[in-house]
Amino acid sequence: MTRDRPLAPSQFVRETIREPGGMRNRAPLVEKSRLAIANGSKSFSAASRLFDRKTRERVWLLYAWCRRCDDLADAQELGGELGDQTDIADRVKHIRVLTQAALDGQPTADPAFDAFGLVASEVGLSMDDADAVIAGFELDAQDWRPRTDADLMQYCWHVAGAVGVMMALVMGVSRNDGDTLDRACDLGLAFQLANIARDVVEDDAAGRCYLPMEWLVEEDIEPGQHTKPHHRQELADMAAKLVAMMEQHGAASRLGAARLPFRSRWAILSAARIYTAIGREVKAKGTTAWDHRVYTSKLQKLGHVAAAFFEAIVNNPQVPDEMPRWRRSDLDQ
Repeated sequence: MTRDRPLAPSQFVRETIREPGGMRNRAPLVEKSRLAIANGSKSFSAASRLFDRKTRERVWLLYAWCRRCDDLADAQELGGELGDQTDIADRVKHIRVLTQAALDGQPTADPAFDAFGLVASEVGLSMDDADAVIAGFELDAQDWRPRTDADLMQYCWHVAGAVGVMMALVMGVSRNDGDTLDRACDLGLAFQLANIARDVVEDDAAGRCYLPMEWLVEEDIEPGQHTKPHHRQELADMAAKLVAMMEQHGAASRLGAARLPFRSRWAILSAARIYTAIGREVKAKGTTAWDHRVYTSKLQKLGHVAAAFFEAIVNNPQVPDEMPRWRRSDLDQ
């Protein structure tokens, strides 16, 4: 009686080939990432075109991952209306698994994650960098609400400040240049503060509130009632407070932008002008800020890009009288 010989391991087990980008060609990943930013953020898309080609493509690759993670976590499409939030914790776990696989060079079957694996390999991004962002999605999964200013800024760090730091690394800023990375964090914080001010009513409709509970108590607002018509003045006052914080972090960010190469500096200053204009418009509109979504028109974007060009040429940002209270070292815990 003959016995079947066992197959050699090489005959039935094949090790997965590991390659940055999940074995996808770079050009298609860049193109998919370009489309993601063009459809997901017209403001940042406009500014991103000002980078040199290599930096621009890397910025697109990183943005594609950020956009996809946000969409997966919120069950939405390209930042649109929030979907069903009942299984957000599982979706966040999925994001982390795919991100780690992408960093390991494994195919993820998702171009945005493969794009992240590719850009991470090119500029040295790590799972720790990604985890700082993913932690923000976990807060939403826990139905988290900020109690204090510190809680608010911790959230802003995770969902935007940490992204600003990664963007700076993509632009070639050294990890050893802590001050410039701090300023990149400031820009992300400014962007998120503007977003919160603009989207407070939309967030409430989705069952979320990023205004600190202490602010609501100070304004004598009943729980869950901050967007009701009879509290519009109080809401406008809190939005103005968010915009004041935005202005402080935005001013500090310009000190870091001054150290970037000209085209990167121009792009960043353009984005800063476009986003902070949104916050200023919310403040200017006061109680009517949420009657219609605040946005910048194409003509206004061109104006901000032109103004940023001259600001980048002069390259002499004014040092703020007072730097922001909240620093990256306080928030990156």
